[in-house]
Amino acid sequence: MCIRQLFQSSHLQCAWRVAFLKHIQGRHQPARRWAHSGGSTYRAVIFDMGGVLIPSPGRVAAEWELQNHIPPGTIRKAWILGGENGPWMKLTRGEITTEDFLQEFGRLCSDIAKTSVPVASFFSLLTSEQAAQQFPVMTEAITQIRAKGLRTAVLSNNFYLANGKSFLPLDWKQFDVVVESCLEGLCKPDPRIYKLCLERLGLQPSESIFLDDLELNIKAAASLGIHTIQVDDPETAVKELETLLGFTLRMVIPNTSSVRKTVEIPRDSLEKYLKDLLGTQSTGPLELLQFDHGQSNPTYYIRLSNQQLVLRRKPPGTLVPSSHAVEREFRIMKALANAGVPVPKVLGLCEDSGVIGTPFYVMEYCPGLIYRDPFLPGLEPSQRRAIYTAMNRVLCKIHSVDLKAAGLEDYGKHGDYIPRQVQTWIQQYRASETSTIPAMERLIQWLPHHLPRRQNTTVVHGDFRLDNLLFHPEKAEVLAVLDWELSTLGDPLADVAFSCLAHYLPSSVPSSLLRGLRDCDFTQLGIPTAEEYFRMYCHHSEIPPPEDWNFYMAFSFFRMAATLQGVYKRSLPGQASLAAPEQNEKLTEYMSNLAWDFAVKEGFRVFKEMPATKPLVRSCHTQPGHSPC
Repeated sequence: MCIRQLFQSSHLQCAWRVAFLKHIQGRHQPARRWAHSGGSTYRAVIFDMGGVLIPSPGRVAAEWELQNHIPPGTIRKAWILGGENGPWMKLTRGEITTEDFLQEFGRLCSDIAKTSVPVASFFSLLTSEQAAQQFPVMTEAITQIRAKGLRTAVLSNNFYLANGKSFLPLDWKQFDVVVESCLEGLCKPDPRIYKLCLERLGLQPSESIFLDDLELNIKAAASLGIHTIQVDDPETAVKELETLLGFTLRMVIPNTSSVRKTVEIPRDSLEKYLKDLLGTQSTGPLELLQFDHGQSNPTYYIRLSNQQLVLRRKPPGTLVPSSHAVEREFRIMKALANAGVPVPKVLGLCEDSGVIGTPFYVMEYCPGLIYRDPFLPGLEPSQRRAIYTAMNRVLCKIHSVDLKAAGLEDYGKHGDYIPRQVQTWIQQYRASETSTIPAMERLIQWLPHHLPRRQNTTVVHGDFRLDNLLFHPEKAEVLAVLDWELSTLGDPLADVAFSCLAHYLPSSVPSSLLRGLRDCDFTQLGIPTAEEYFRMYCHHSEIPPPEDWNFYMAFSFFRMAATLQGVYKRSLPGQASLAAPEQNEKLTEYMSNLAWDFAVKEGFRVFKEMPATKPLVRSCHTQPGHSPC
């Protein structure tokens, strides 16, 4: 049956109008499906575009009308009143140009609104990148469907743009078949366009599932024997699709697990905050997982209203003063993003502890790889070297940020960073001390008396290491630097030394924080040695290698020991954000011994560099009244 015949039937014309009205109003109702008889195994999933993969034109129209003070429903009425031979339908069949459409549709809208309606502005918004972002939940679903060996297709009533290209803002690699109405001269619900799609897929109707947001299109597909799902909400539709296919369509979020009871979040108050922050209405339950990383500030994965987010919060319980500074973390990430440093996009900071119990901030979820094992198992030697080189270069980029241009001149004190840090970590350790550790006592005496003579001032990350970097899954590129809570202005060499901790730790260290590389064959693995990594940094930063490297390593291990002691102290009342914190007490002592080893090396270096002096000559007397020599 052709489109004209459909519209000659008053019943179907009414049904089309009702369905389109629901489509453009964007109402959320439970997903419905029109089942066909038969139990064939599904071999393909066919997707509509607007309202299924990307936001519906109706929602875009409603927002545009509100922003431009156009009578609500003007665009919707013009769509419906135009009918089969109206400008919108002719555009989607490729029968008129964009210029002609804007003139005809503009006149129709202006007649309805009784005022001039700038439809070119609406059309620009409708086809903008902002309004055509694919729903993440649908992207995940397509990935999982294809991974299972099923085929995917797009069947869209789309149109040509002014540049002569068709409007299909999707990654074509996601689909085996793409059927566009403007290219075919056919529109849904014409049965011929469904048959064309099935023919190109090489499948029978019973072997496919079709998702669309318009009831008329759904009924037309179901009448051919295609199993259908009407999409009112992408989240709900994907869950129904999972039921039909018999496997999950959600990507497993790496390094996550259920939220531990000690750091649970009240979901209702969090959901209310997120709705206000994002300006959206939730159409499904809030999903919450906890990341394994984020040693001191619990970090969570959130999915809400087709959006994927990350939340970092201060841990509950009594905290050491000035630690767990999520507020500073939010500020530095926002500033560095504008300076070209790869960081996740931050969305909002909440300092009100009444929302979830402690201050927190929210950022966009950035998919990628976190290499928790510094050995980088599964990679080739050249790939390992490329990863460490990318790590080194992004650290240089952080340290090269112009403080004034980034608005960070007041982010910390200028000068004397190491002396202040030594005192800070001594105080942190004393506040968390549970027993006497001899090496820590020696370091507390030694560090303040052996400070570096020269120090530059840059942005410092404060916890820069491999597992705080998010990498591109297919190349050695840092997508985001994470965990900025210890950032400030300070000596960049402290960051360099801290990023080399793994090089000096044996692989047998039972640490959930860091695995060591000391006993590996660096050449065979392709991983730069600590010395090579340090020289690489100096070369990229165009600075001479400093002589007091051992001091920086001693200080770095002292810091790690103090951090582990703090985590252990918090674990005693069951409040630590880390699992298995009982390891940290022994690790504190182990790290402090390593720190003291570097202190001894630095002492020998200084001693060897001391200028030679003549032996002290003392006078000896044998006369009475004088002491012998």
